[in-house]
Parts: sequence; structure tokens; C-alpha cells
Amino acid sequence: MSSHVPNRARVIPLRPAPAARERLWRDVVGDVLRRERMAQRRTLKDVADAARISMPYLSEVERGRKEASSEVLAAAARSLGLGLADVLSLAQRELARNSPAQRSAPARAPMGEVRLAA
Repeated sequence: MSSHVPNRARVIPLRPAPAARERLWRDVVGDVLRRERMAQRRTLKDVADAARISMPYLSEVERGRKEASSEVLAAAARSLGLGLADVLSLAQRELARNSPAQRSAPARAPMGEVRLAA
């Protein structure tokens, strides 16, 4: 007699879909600074010199590798002809526009209008 082991199906649990990673503030601010610099067709060296910060440090800030102080951000903004509030406002708008909550939120109906979903 052979001992027969019944076939057992393996249950492989489904992994939940990875949550969209929310962008970090330093990444967004760096993108804003780089975009503004490129729009003005200025070099990293030119802006760093005008802001009196090292070129490698400004590069790290633009790439989101360094969390810049408000003094450094203000200096970089001034060297681009902007105020600190301008840079922060641009970054905030970009963060709000691209947040995972914003992308997955259902469209809101204006007050007084009713929408039914089937």
C-alpha cells in the first residue's frame, strides 16, 4: 500500500496594491527651484553664486537630497527674482495638485446639485 497524500492547494494571499508615495516637501521645492532656474536659462553656478551658496549644495537641494533651511531657500528664491513666499506657494500648489488624496477623491458636486452613482 502506498500512502497517498491528498493534493492541497496552496493559498497565496493577494498583496494590497502599494499605496502611492506622497512626494516630500524637499522634492517639490527642489523641482520648483530647478524649473524656475531652467525657465530663466540660468546655470546652477550662476544661481548658486548669486545666492551665495555652494553649487553642489544647490544641486542637492534641487534634486531633493537636502532639506534646505528657510535662509537658503530665501537666498535661492531671491537669486531667481522671486520671494520665499512665491517658491513656497508654487510648491504648495504642486503638492496639492499631485497628492494621492487629490487623485483618488471623488468629484465634489456643487452645493444644491445631487449626483447619483450606479
